[in-house]
Amino acid sequence: MKIKLLMTMLLILVSACSTNTGRYQQHKDSKPSRAPTTSELIDITPRAEPHSRGGNKSQYQVRGKTYSVLKSAENFSQTGIASWYGEKFHGHLTSNGEIYNMYAMSAAHKNLPLPTYLKVTNNANSQSVIVRVNDRGPFHQNRIIDLSYSAAYKLGMMKTGVANVTITTITDFSLPVPNTEQLTLTEDTIVVANDQRKYIQVFATKNELLANKTAQALQSLYKINTIIPMNNGIYRVQMGPINNQEALNTLLVSLKESGYPKAFSRK
Repeated sequence: MKIKLLMTMLLILVSACSTNTGRYQQHKDSKPSRAPTTSELIDITPRAEPHSRGGNKSQYQVRGKTYSVLKSAENFSQTGIASWYGEKFHGHLTSNGEIYNMYAMSAAHKNLPLPTYLKVTNNANSQSVIVRVNDRGPFHQNRIIDLSYSAAYKLGMMKTGVANVTITTITDFSLPVPNTEQLTLTEDTIVVANDQRKYIQVFATKNELLANKTAQALQSLYKINTIIPMNNGIYRVQMGPINNQEALNTLLVSLKESGYPKAFSRK
């Protein structure tokens, strides 16, 4: 009887282990169900940032191989194969403790300090994009960088999945950077004047800790300034200001689909 019981427990344990997918819900990565919007294809604006607490050990190991992290990103350039990562990793933590957003302009690199800003150029079509490195990888074959879905889409990598690219670090933040908040007026882009800038109120709560944690998570995920004004004991989690109507509408839809059905825009 004891032997039968032991065998039954062992079979249950083995079965549980075989169905465990780990920290990710998907076993293999997949392409998102929609293409990036116009606002999600805007290059990120480089700015001076301190190195993050996470992901910057001088050395680390993955699958038995040791990798070294550079102390500085100055004058770094590299040419090689780029890949991209999407749905499987979306919403999960990156190496520096942020939340991966496949529609943000971000990337993963094995050796550069986190964060680092890069210009990535597809050598096949001369398309380029500016991304922010906040993750480690890729640890597959001889690839030098993993790009977010939006970055890969902008570089024209969707048909091939990979591309030969040249990456160059951006470390001189004194150079003028184009105003990426203002888009050219086209049939699918609406520009709103600065005096009409709007915020999105995600939700309101009396719980200060909940408001702070939610604001931090939303800012990490969407890379949009998030504030928590308080009035009469109520904390209002608000994102913005946003001066592009398409970007505002896209964010509002995303928030409503992500568990905040009462989110609304306000001046």
